[in-house]
Order: sequence, then C-alpha cells, then structure tokens
Amino acid sequence: MKRRAFADQVYWGKPVTGFGDPEARLLLLGLAPAAHGGNRTGRVFTGDRSGDFLFAALHRLGLASQALSVGRDDGLRLRGVYVAAAARCAPPDNLPSRDELDRCAPFLTRELHLLSRLGAAVALGAIAWEALLRRALAVDPAAVPRPRPRFGHGAVCRLPLRPAAPPLPVVGVYHPSQQNTQTGKLTPAMFDAGLQEALRLAEG
Repeated sequence: MKRRAFADQVYWGKPVTGFGDPEARLLLLGLAPAAHGGNRTGRVFTGDRSGDFLFAALHRLGLASQALSVGRDDGLRLRGVYVAAAARCAPPDNLPSRDELDRCAPFLTRELHLLSRLGAAVALGAIAWEALLRRALAVDPAAVPRPRPRFGHGAVCRLPLRPAAPPLPVVGVYHPSQQNTQTGKLTPAMFDAGLQEALRLAEG
C-alpha cells in the first residue's frame, strides 16, 4: 500500500541489492528495505528516516559525499563503505521470517566474496548480527567464539565470514530506526562512536 506522499511514484517493489564502494573496508549490514524507503526507491536505506540518520553519520565521518539519500540517481557516493541488508525485500511488519533470511543469505555471501578488501563489519541490529553469525557458522563453525556472541550496542566479536580468510571484526550497533532514534536509545554520538570503532578495527 502506497503512502499518500508517494502516490504518484512507481515503487521499485523488487529485491534490493547492497551498494557502495567496491573497495570498501567496512560493511554496514541492516535489517531489510523499508516499505516506503528502499522498497520504493530501489536502494537500501534510501528515502526513509533510518537512511537520513545513517547517511548523515557517514557524511560526518567523510564516508559519504552527501548527508541525504533520496533516490538512486541523487549523486550519493560512498567512500570505503558498502551498505546492505540481511533481507533483500520489504517484509511484512518489518520483520523478516527465518525462511526469508535463509533465502537472502546467498546474496550476502556473494557480496562478502566480492568485497576483497573488507576489514570489518557493522551489524545494525540483532537480526543483522544473527545473519552474520549464521554466515560464520556456515564458513567455519569451529572458529565462531564460544559462548556464542550476543548482540548489544558496542558488542565486538571476530567471525569467519569468508573461507580461507582471517576472521573479521564485527561491531554491534543499534539499528537507526525511528523507534531507536526518536526515543534516544540511539543518539548520533552513539552511532558515530560505533562506526569509528569499526573503522579503527578495519584498519587495524
């Protein structure tokens, strides 16, 4: 169902791939395309409030050419960063099922393979964290830390996300949803600090 504000627009309405710098050192993994954001524009975190928060932070850190992302042709360029989502289609009630996440997992696997310079990942929320854990368990279960790492804002672990490659640092950061940003659960300072820690680990 379209929102009145977008009634004259043709929604993308198909799977949404990740995008960003092919030489990225940092992967940001979110939940899924928003029904009236990525599902409408065809680019993840584009055209919604979560994306406004995310790209403003990336711009502050010099990782994005502009602070807003409103459409696929808006001129936004990312530097050293690649952004994707665990689920590639907008799920009902913004909550993808396990089956949907499993069906989308090969897209993340392919992106991890192509991002050969990747140094760290940021899991934006618990679902993204679990998606990366499932990937690690598929690559090398013995290399996944025990006890199994739990998501939390500021949590850090190292996971084997690519075969025959060293484990990558993964940083947990609250998802920049309005539920988190408008209640103060996630502030710009908290978000920036999480990204800066991931950048430090990526370059370390």
